[in-house]
Amino acid sequence: MRGYTLIEVIVAFALLALALTLLLGALSGAVRQVRWSGDAGRAALHAQSLLDQVGVGQALEPGQRDGEFEDGRYRWSLAITPWADRALPPAATRDPAAMKLYELALSVQWGDGGPRERLQLRSLRLAPAGTEATL
Repeated sequence: MRGYTLIEVIVAFALLALALTLLLGALSGAVRQVRWSGDAGRAALHAQSLLDQVGVGQALEPGQRDGEFEDGRYRWSLAITPWADRALPPAATRDPAAMKLYELALSVQWGDGGPRERLQLRSLRLAPAGTEATL
């Protein structure tokens, strides 16, 4: 009766090890993608919540704000600046009682803040000119 030689067994184990290495590499990549997707989804929820609160109960004023969510796991930075349409006449020739537009630029970061770990959103808000707006 003929059996397997030692060389055949070693080659079979080497092929099995190579196949398992490739399989585990693919699975670890999938796990990273699932984790990134969950982190990005939570960052989007935090960003939406923060943007919904801007100007509610307090004046909408130009400036820079920053903070954290979930004990520092997510960090955010919000810049509020007056926005002007270049197609319109300069502000000095417009009606002083006209509404003003503000641009909100929000950046939410997690992890080490690399390009794949950052969410950036921009929005416009309308507020009365010359008065403190409580949108």
